[in-house]
Amino acid sequence: MKFSTKVEKCGLSPMRKFHPYAVAAQEKGKKIYHLNIGQPDIETPKAYFDAVKHFDQPVLEYAPSPGVPELIEAIRGYYAKLNMHFAPEDILITNGGSEALQIAMNCILDDGDEILIPEPFYPNYNTMVCTCGASIHPIPTKPEEGYHYADRKKIEAEINEHTRAIMCTNPGNPTGTVLTPEEMRMMVDIAKEHGLFIIGDEAYREFVYAGEPLQSLGEFEDAAENVIVIDTVSKRFSACGARIGCLISRNKELMAHAMKYAQCRLCVPTIDQVASAALYDVGPAYFVAVRDEYKRRRDTVMRKLKEIPGVVCECPKGAFYAMAALPVDDAEKFQIWLLEHFDDHGDTVMFAPGGGFYATPGKGVNEIRIAYVLKQADLERAMDLLALGIQAYNNR
Repeated sequence: MKFSTKVEKCGLSPMRKFHPYAVAAQEKGKKIYHLNIGQPDIETPKAYFDAVKHFDQPVLEYAPSPGVPELIEAIRGYYAKLNMHFAPEDILITNGGSEALQIAMNCILDDGDEILIPEPFYPNYNTMVCTCGASIHPIPTKPEEGYHYADRKKIEAEINEHTRAIMCTNPGNPTGTVLTPEEMRMMVDIAKEHGLFIIGDEAYREFVYAGEPLQSLGEFEDAAENVIVIDTVSKRFSACGARIGCLISRNKELMAHAMKYAQCRLCVPTIDQVASAALYDVGPAYFVAVRDEYKRRRDTVMRKLKEIPGVVCECPKGAFYAMAALPVDDAEKFQIWLLEHFDDHGDTVMFAPGGGFYATPGKGVNEIRIAYVLKQADLERAMDLLALGIQAYNNR
């Protein structure tokens, strides 16, 4: 049987592809500390579940394709507090940030097109781009430079006749990099000058650790035709299972095209939208507490990594990930070995090997992404296991 050449170009998620090895390890009685998936353990605000309990419509109807009005208004209110003002028609509710990204890419990418994305990047971007018949053109970075990419010369050197868009994941997944206001302005200016879309994947906006004000590409009203913002309740409110996101743009033509896909998939689940609207009533104290908790975890990871000889890792400024180069020959082989052959008192650890976060062949082979989403005691143990595992792997 023949399969699509587009799907054959797609790969499995480096965060999830080792699941069969994990199952086999658990069947042997091993306890696994998961640093591989960005699933927060922070409690979802009770406002979400209270809204579900009090949902009393007699018929669970289709929601409007653009989204439930009360959720759209809640999102508008959130941005208004950040001094960004959007019309209701500038916001399209989606099945998580992932669908928002897929719809945006389907609207702007064609066969043979390219999108500039700093590498390492969120691996699912590759699948989304491939299904459009396009490809990722990487902006190269180095772990020794903290994966910095916001350099005009570096970016403009990669623009060619096939370039249609630039992706900014800010704060970054997997690197934790955070753009300064000046760097954001520069990135938007590049997009404007070259007639490109610029997509701001801002799922981790709330998680910055140096006291910076919350920022968004949506601030730049002078680039209304260029800017696309992707947002979600998944990380902000620790509500990954709600699958509620949104696509935001002042580009009317883009949003008209996006509506074609929104109507094709009919609607986003009604109850999850109503419940997610209630999340936006959560006060600032919630975010202060969550931000402080993740900062403690980040500092724990950095302290532990510095104790391991040969590790290269710049301190992430945002999100809840760290990308690190390890003193091993191959992080993927190392991960499989940890699951199949290593344990310390019955415990082992999982991370996301770095190769899948790159478009450039051969890059990231000895790098990993750590998601610091475990409680403090578990995180301490997981990092100790990583150190013990590296030592045992290299001495085997």
